[in-house]
Amino acid sequence: MKKFSLILLFFSFMVASMFVGTHDLSLSGLLAGEPNTWTILLKVRMPRTISLVIAGSIVSLSGKVMQHLLQNKFVAAEAVGLSDSARLGILVVILFLPNGSILLRTAVATLFAYLGVLLFLSISRLLPKDNPMMLPLAGVMFGNIIGAVSGFLAYRYQLVQNVSSWLQGNFATITVGQYELLYLIIPIFAILYFVTYEITIAGLGEDVARSLGINYGLLRLFVLGLVAFASSVVLLMVGQLPFLGIVVPNMIGLFFGDHLKNNLWLTCFAGSSFLLICDLLARIVIAPYEMPVSVIAGMIGGSLFLFLLFWRQVR
Repeated sequence: MKKFSLILLFFSFMVASMFVGTHDLSLSGLLAGEPNTWTILLKVRMPRTISLVIAGSIVSLSGKVMQHLLQNKFVAAEAVGLSDSARLGILVVILFLPNGSILLRTAVATLFAYLGVLLFLSISRLLPKDNPMMLPLAGVMFGNIIGAVSGFLAYRYQLVQNVSSWLQGNFATITVGQYELLYLIIPIFAILYFVTYEITIAGLGEDVARSLGINYGLLRLFVLGLVAFASSVVLLMVGQLPFLGIVVPNMIGLFFGDHLKNNLWLTCFAGSSFLLICDLLARIVIAPYEMPVSVIAGMIGGSLFLFLLFWRQVR
């Protein structure tokens, strides 16, 4: 019943996302076939809602997969240096190939993100294993180092304002022709679904995975490659979405358990719902103006993250 309620809420938020905004849309106008109403719906509201659904789903699912694979509840793309590495890759393309296509930027960002997370995981082998907070804290510090390099290059070549505004999570500019790259993420959902059994086994530890015939090293490289690609596409299309990949999988685990395959689609629905709520609030809070979605997501996600930390201490 709880799962059904969550899915029902998800579709309710999708409908609300279609009709809430600066320009009023009415069901009567749509039924009457008003050209302006249909133009706004098809060229602005639907692309924005689709982008919110895809981005929220893949960021949450990537966080869930990484938490299983790395055996840590508080890791996600932004907590292991992956997002910061992708940002550095985008900046490098802007500097050296300013006329590069969006596919080139995606490829370079994916490469940098992949290499960045592999470097961090190599370093993390030196960390003590008894404290679960050590890995995400080290990941944040590693990401800050990568971010400092990006900041230096941005200041050196006077790109601070461009990079900051471009990478800030914001769906206000999403229209037809500016979001379609997100469709490349859709096959990743199917791929991750088909390897959930292997990821679950890998989450029990490297020794257990090898004893059950799982190639642990190859699986980790493959899954992290998928996560790096998905995170890079989201970063390029809509910017940074803080805390989403950490709090949503943990909240789903808190209420529905940690079974990866059973909760995979539920995690996607919850992630999309969370982002839809943040986007609706971003449109309403200072209407007729909009706030960046990353601001709302950071406030709500940060509060939920503190709740999860205190919950762990109480338990």
